[in-house]
Amino acid sequence: MIRRIPTALLAIPFIVLSLIANQAHSISSTSDLTQNLLSPTRAQVKTSISIVKRLEQTHYNHIYLDDALSSQIYDRYIKDLDSSHSYFLQSDIKEFEVYRYELDNALKSGNLAPAYHVFNRYQIRLIDRLTYVLQSLESMTKFDFSSAETYETDREDAPWLTSQAQLNSLWDKRLKHMVLNQKLSGNDNDKIKETLIKRFKNQLNRVQQTASQDAFQIYINALTQTYDPHTQYFSPRVSENFNINMSLQLQGIGAVLQAEDEYTKIVRLVTGGPADKSNQLKPADRIIGVAQGKGEMSDVVGWRLDDVVSRIRGKKGSVVRLKVIPANAEDESITKIVSITRDTVKLEDRAAQSTVLEIKHDGKAKKLGIIDIPTFYADFQAMQNGDPNYKSTTRDVTRLIKELEKQNVDGIIIDLRNNGGGSLNEANSLVGLFIDAGPTVQVKHSSGHIEPWEDTDERIIYGGPMAVVINRLSASASEIFAGAIQDYGRGLIIGGRSFGKGTVQSLQSLRPIENGQLKVTSAKFYRISGESNQHKGITPDILFPSTFNLDEIGESALANALPSDNIRPARFKRWSSYDQYLNFLTAAHNERIATNPDFVFTNEQISSLNEIRRKTVVSLNETTRIKEQDKAKARGLAMENKKRVAKGKKPYKDFKAFTTAVEEVEDENQHSKKISIDYILTEAGYILEDLISVSPKTHVAAH
Repeated sequence: MIRRIPTALLAIPFIVLSLIANQAHSISSTSDLTQNLLSPTRAQVKTSISIVKRLEQTHYNHIYLDDALSSQIYDRYIKDLDSSHSYFLQSDIKEFEVYRYELDNALKSGNLAPAYHVFNRYQIRLIDRLTYVLQSLESMTKFDFSSAETYETDREDAPWLTSQAQLNSLWDKRLKHMVLNQKLSGNDNDKIKETLIKRFKNQLNRVQQTASQDAFQIYINALTQTYDPHTQYFSPRVSENFNINMSLQLQGIGAVLQAEDEYTKIVRLVTGGPADKSNQLKPADRIIGVAQGKGEMSDVVGWRLDDVVSRIRGKKGSVVRLKVIPANAEDESITKIVSITRDTVKLEDRAAQSTVLEIKHDGKAKKLGIIDIPTFYADFQAMQNGDPNYKSTTRDVTRLIKELEKQNVDGIIIDLRNNGGGSLNEANSLVGLFIDAGPTVQVKHSSGHIEPWEDTDERIIYGGPMAVVINRLSASASEIFAGAIQDYGRGLIIGGRSFGKGTVQSLQSLRPIENGQLKVTSAKFYRISGESNQHKGITPDILFPSTFNLDEIGESALANALPSDNIRPARFKRWSSYDQYLNFLTAAHNERIATNPDFVFTNEQISSLNEIRRKTVVSLNETTRIKEQDKAKARGLAMENKKRVAKGKKPYKDFKAFTTAVEEVEDENQHSKKISIDYILTEAGYILEDLISVSPKTHVAAH
């Protein structure tokens, strides 16, 4: 498991949170550092006491600081500083162990000395390592890549090293791994040396500018995130960025980012944003370089998250180029460069759209309506101004349903894939389009009070057959809608297991405001059945194979995520039940996808990706690595050509022809605003037609 700094999944553009903030303190060397140790300010002492009290009083779980929580904070703090066990020595950890059960008392009294003792030691070790690597690079002539050496990329559970000699040996391999990756990417020795020296000098410079606020934020977030991953402390600088993001005053690419080890990882793409529309970036891709337009690419490995974000942001209409390691890359030497035009996320780019899916079922031509809902939105400003034509998800979907009914569709499929949530009011009112009246979701507050949300309008806009398609990136409001439709038996839920975010956060300002802000989990969502979406997400009635890595993406992948539990069900009347048909529907689905080229390809992709994910030891032998890359390319090409031949298409001549075609498709998709009916929606159509054919009530509603 690699270190993760969770990022709240809010349905607004460009939210990027960092656990590192201001820079003010200058240190020039390891020896100087011992003379310039960081220490807490009086304001930070007061702020820490205030945060402890607020957490105990307002957090959903009302957890009180004790020895058990102190131990968790200690482990989290060490992990956040050195998750790869590459800086601290075993003697350091033994020295720090005295704090394991003392941090609770220290925090309650405002004693931050233990935290700063650990952080200052980390600074010394970090500067020592960076200095060692720079010295090695300066004297570098040529590496020997003919040996059988290997490098362990996942060191989270590795034992702490006992000496400087062992650390040097580890970092020699680490450097060798970096150089080989650069070489396999096509760089010569001079370019490799220049790139890596610049990278580590930048890192050293940033470390030397570390301020007391940096240490304070990392430590306090080690505290807050033992409560749950969405409870966070924002330093004054991060608070400013958060508020800018909320008001949409800056342009960017529309991506939620987080720091992971020395990389900047994409957590989620904002639906309708520039990155999403480009179709070039995916969740779990890692950004390693940023360039402005046609300018020089800056290596950003090891940069602080807020510094990377500031490079990605820029003037609307300008181009930013990103160098990324794709999430499905065989190793870190495989990179690509994408160009994205900065922009704000416009409401029209996130609005619901519809199209008609035409298929043949049992030898007959069938038509099904597809409604794609990228997010749950409402133009609040137009609403407040009294505009009778203001846009919202519910209004737009109502219009689209009426248009589809005029085309005599048999049923409607709601596509919520990649929909990260949005307005709870809209999720509530959207459910109301498909039921007469009744509860849609329950909210349990930290006080224990349970608040039901209801649709009070007895009108039904659409009473025909329906299905809802979800995936791992369907979160929050999407899960509320899908859960209500499933609980009422109003429609089939199809696709992959959803994200699993069932918590509500509130933002609290710390007084004075210069002390930052605290985001606290204060409530949980529950389905009307009494189940919680939290952690486990929505399980579809018909489960599709998925390439998403559940260990990397989703609430269950976050440390200390609140568990799923149940409360008393709300009072509601089920519309129908499809339980008796699920075995038939699943069997028919499995029979179809067994020979469907796209599903066969997806299953082969999953197998290949799982093999890559399990691999944590990489060879430092150049010949071996080249053979591994050639094998991976050959396998990818063979899988793609197998799919193409099965579809009656001409296979690609070689891997270059394949990648060129992929780039052309991505460029074409970047400029297309139409709904793309893919194999998942097509199969959802067949499932819904299967249901219509066997369910008397659904059949009558369809006709």
